[in-house]
Amino acid sequence: MRKRRLGTTQPGHSGDNSEVSRVRTPRKDRNEVLATVACLLGSKRVTLQCMDGVVRMGRIPGSKKKRMWIREGDIVIANPWEVQDSKAEVIWKYTRPQVEWLERKGYIKY
Repeated sequence: MRKRRLGTTQPGHSGDNSEVSRVRTPRKDRNEVLATVACLLGSKRVTLQCMDGVVRMGRIPGSKKKRMWIREGDIVIANPWEVQDSKAEVIWKYTRPQVEWLERKGYIKY
């Protein structure tokens, strides 16, 4: 078993003071909106408070469930369903440095 030296980071893991070079923003032509996870409902489902003022039930697709660990308070991109506006797909989760960048640029207003 290899020992890891203290103070080093693993490849692919970003530290707290990492610089954000690119951040994915919601695309209006694809009907994407920013949302905050309000509540975890279980079984791949969450309650989303979307930035357009609508509370939607979000679904985490199976391809993203193992890769995205979503908690309450996380900022995500949601894609509302065309058939039923009260439901949406969660397609992207932001990291902490990306959320700070979105706040500085005015995408998120608290």
